[in-house]
Amino acid sequence: MNQENLIKIKNLFVEYHTNKGILGGKKTIHAVNGVSLDIYKGEILAIAGESGCGKSTIAKTILRLEPAKSGEILVNGKNILTINKTELKEFRKHAQMVFQNPYASLNPKMKIIDILKEPLEINTNFSKSEIEKLIKEKIKLVGLDESCLELYPHEFSGGQRQRIAIARALVLSPEFILADEPVSALDVSIQAQVINLLKELKEKYNLTIILITHDMSVIQYLADRVAIMYLGEIVESGYTKDIFTSPLHPYTKALLSSVPQINKSTKKIILQGELPSPENLPKGCKFHTRCPRVMDKCKNCIPEEKGNSHKVKCFLYE
Repeated sequence: MNQENLIKIKNLFVEYHTNKGILGGKKTIHAVNGVSLDIYKGEILAIAGESGCGKSTIAKTILRLEPAKSGEILVNGKNILTINKTELKEFRKHAQMVFQNPYASLNPKMKIIDILKEPLEINTNFSKSEIEKLIKEKIKLVGLDESCLELYPHEFSGGQRQRIAIARALVLSPEFILADEPVSALDVSIQAQVINLLKELKEKYNLTIILITHDMSVIQYLADRVAIMYLGEIVESGYTKDIFTSPLHPYTKALLSSVPQINKSTKKIILQGELPSPENLPKGCKFHTRCPRVMDKCKNCIPEEKGNSHKVKCFLYE
């Protein structure tokens, strides 16, 4: 795999501020807490974890759809958190997103041809004939016929709509795509088709894909590397094979034990206690309130990240 760095996230913090309701005041949601992560050109990197762990927030912050409190996101060496509006428009030509719900992300009042035309008309100086040629290429690339271009989103199945969403992401030939739970809203029989399409696109175009998902089975099949998140922190990261065959962090082991297995007697790890609120984060290691191997130091001290290609934040590996 090409190890050329495309995106480098350094000590990223993201917070949300919301009203507490009729009692007044505001509360702070600590969504991302000091994340550092490298993403290489031509790889599929999966960011995994429970709902609310901050994985989708990272994706939206990379695209500047959410503001960061602090930190850096370097794309080809440039910090996109500090660029101006003109630079941001240029950056977004090279970074696209595929959302979870393909019906909600496609304008129901627009024909497919107009949905695919829009980003090209806004961001390029291509002629009408060049745009039409490119649209036909991309729609075929995702496995759909040209005839679908004159139809509306409601005339397609969920899997077909997601293919159209992927085609829209591809029309500007981006450097990377953020895919936020791209198959979780689809029927199981359709999920495999979309997963295989993403894999084919990555291999054919050396496309970089950041995959946001909670589905460890999808990660095992699709991703080159994986980062495991818990309460806004990355607790373990490495090559997918290493994570699945030799998981280190107790939280990673619990996640993997929940993956359905055929003819395999893997004992499920049931975590005790409630997931702490990102409004009131635990002191010390964020996982200590649910960890089956908790030690006294875990309750007050924050573990440092250890390792090279396989990294973990846990006092068990000091």
